[in-house]
Amino acid sequence: MARLILFLIFLTFITLSFLSEVQSASFKIVNRCRYTIWPGLLSGATSPPLPTTGFTLKSGKSRTIQIPRSWSGRLWARTLCGQDSDGKFSCVTADCGSGKVSCAGGGAKPPATLAEFTLNGADGLDFYDVSLVDGYNLPMLIVAQGGTRGGCSATGCLVDLNGGCPTDLKVARGNGSGGSVVACRSACEAFGDPRYCCSEAYSTPDTCGPSVYSLLFKHACPRAYSYAYDDKTSTYTCASANYLIVFCPLPYTRRLGLF
Repeated sequence: MARLILFLIFLTFITLSFLSEVQSASFKIVNRCRYTIWPGLLSGATSPPLPTTGFTLKSGKSRTIQIPRSWSGRLWARTLCGQDSDGKFSCVTADCGSGKVSCAGGGAKPPATLAEFTLNGADGLDFYDVSLVDGYNLPMLIVAQGGTRGGCSATGCLVDLNGGCPTDLKVARGNGSGGSVVACRSACEAFGDPRYCCSEAYSTPDTCGPSVYSLLFKHACPRAYSYAYDDKTSTYTCASANYLIVFCPLPYTRRLGLF
């Protein structure tokens, strides 16, 4: 009898493990930048927790994370990170404010290029996008793999926008304007104007349209979100897919027909 009970417990464990794998998607996060980055992840309020909220990823390395199929949230990469004399961890761009490598429920401080996901949403589809609404710090590419239906198109922003960032939006490393540009702010963050933030009297699609600043982002990265109501050309769907998320993707992505 004892052996039977142990066998049943073992069988249950194996079954639950299998179901857990079936009910999860894999996110393979790849660093093609020439330097170390620190990916961060933030779950939505009703989403199950993830096995990690932030980690170190050296140049040329990758890490695969199992994501629950009911998950929604965002993912980004922090740059120029380190510890101070008290051991507090911080980053020049996209810092999550935790003081640690793990973000522990903190989101990215703008400007930051964001990957946004809602898995197993309406009609069983995953919804995903790359957003520049909160500004830009790194090129990013999302590729859906093995999807069963939906468009499953690649999306992202493959261009380095920091070099061409308007003067009013530039974030430079170090003091003054002579440092290297490490990020490009959104007009909303830079000016706080409701017209750019799609807030107050401009809080609907009819009253808030693209600005001269968001159009700069849109022309450079036509598949990415450039402002709050940029839905029609920026949100993509796929069912039962796994996702490849590449930071600083190589130029050959265009030659392969992904864009």
